[in-house]
Amino acid sequence: MPLNIPNLLTWLRIVLIPVFVAVYYLPADDLPPHMANYTATAIFVAAAITDWLDGFLARALNQTSAFGAFLDPVADKLMVAAALVVLVKLQRLDAVIAFIIIGREIAISALREWMAGIGKSKNVAVSFIGKLKTTAQMAAIPLLLYHDPIGGLIDSHNAGTFLIYVAAILTLWSMGYYLRKAWPQIAEHN
Repeated sequence: MPLNIPNLLTWLRIVLIPVFVAVYYLPADDLPPHMANYTATAIFVAAAITDWLDGFLARALNQTSAFGAFLDPVADKLMVAAALVVLVKLQRLDAVIAFIIIGREIAISALREWMAGIGKSKNVAVSFIGKLKTTAQMAAIPLLLYHDPIGGLIDSHNAGTFLIYVAAILTLWSMGYYLRKAWPQIAEHN
């Protein structure tokens, strides 16, 4: 495993996951609910920034590696899954939506791994619809975590709920897109 700045940032994102979850298990006397929301949101946003930053630095510093390419999406999916599970526990997100998003991530990760194994990984490379899904998801989750009104003008819960439903629709759409792209290889190897 190459030890470089991008990989360290990815490891930092993984280390932040239990810290993020633990915020909601602290006694309310130590961390009032609105501060737990704020802290968890800040941790999630910091993790999202490290996701962008590690990719940027890997390319800028020419420190890309096979290990980093493997670990980065794993860290992303773990952080998103942890956030969705926390949101279900807090009753801010329907479990069906969390299941759709997490289930798609697992299925498409497995599909990409299989396609890479047969030398066809480019067939299921990240698409524009996948990027839209990620954008909607990464905007929705902090809004749902924060949960308090923003500036007295924006109802973060309603805005986050709308965006997470958009993300769920895009999740299903992108899954269909990737399965269609992979179908010739699936049929050939079946």
